[in-house]
Amino acid sequence: MEENSYDCIIIGAGPGGLQAAIHLARYNRKVLLVDHGGGRTRHALYIENYLGLEIISGKELVDTGIRQIKSFGAEFRQEHVVSVRAGDGFTVITVKGQYRAPYAIVSAGAVEHPPEIKGMNRFFSRTVFTCVDCDGYRTTGKKLVILGDSLDAMRLAFAMRQMFTPDITLILPAGLMPDDHAELLAEDGIVFLVGSPQKFCGDAVLVGVKLASGQEVACEVVMLSYDYTLNDSCLVGLDLARDGNGAQIATDPGCETSIKNLFALGALKAGKAQAIIAAGQGAMVGIEINHRLLEL
Repeated sequence: MEENSYDCIIIGAGPGGLQAAIHLARYNRKVLLVDHGGGRTRHALYIENYLGLEIISGKELVDTGIRQIKSFGAEFRQEHVVSVRAGDGFTVITVKGQYRAPYAIVSAGAVEHPPEIKGMNRFFSRTVFTCVDCDGYRTTGKKLVILGDSLDAMRLAFAMRQMFTPDITLILPAGLMPDDHAELLAEDGIVFLVGSPQKFCGDAVLVGVKLASGQEVACEVVMLSYDYTLNDSCLVGLDLARDGNGAQIATDPGCETSIKNLFALGALKAGKAQAIIAAGQGAMVGIEINHRLLEL
């Protein structure tokens, strides 16, 4: 093989990409994992629903995974992927070079887009959360504020009340909430306010959310319900099928996209996005690619 040629190139050092790299490297395949740094998993402070790990931070999980793949002989490069070209295999183009492989896996995740609220960095992932499946449990029995910019936040409020806490205040911008919807919230004991969050209040401990109007809403925890962007800009030149909403990449049950031998994992593909789910997908895809390599 040429120096820049691999059996498989993996984009993104999330749980899915790392697990795929572990499996392939342990088959003694030549594997390159390229990652630009960051990612939602790395920002998570508390991962508590991952089998075998009572609690671990996303940074610990990812850093351990990178050490693991290197120990099995996989190559790791921290580079920004500019584009991926398909045709007689795949060419992955980064800001530093070009790499080729007959198989490629994209597991680059997504980026959250919460509004700019003063104090966000102090409390984010500690008492200000973005994922019900990941962190909803940490709001159990606490005074909760839900912030959002769509009616998805209202549906979230009903779900949080059913699962975690009855003490909920929902805050949305003006003009979003129909009157009859507000009445439904009131019937369930959920307080609804119109406003724009400006600041998370408190020093070491979150004590409230200050609105642009000056009103301060007391709380112990916050759940955010805002949009996010997929890290799929490097795939723009590929004719990939998308799922029903046109955002996430459509795949078959084996995580293969509409382009043969190109796989998508985790948040990029349709379905639930959880660290342990992505890792399972990575294991499955790593095994499948090795089987295909054996048939070459």
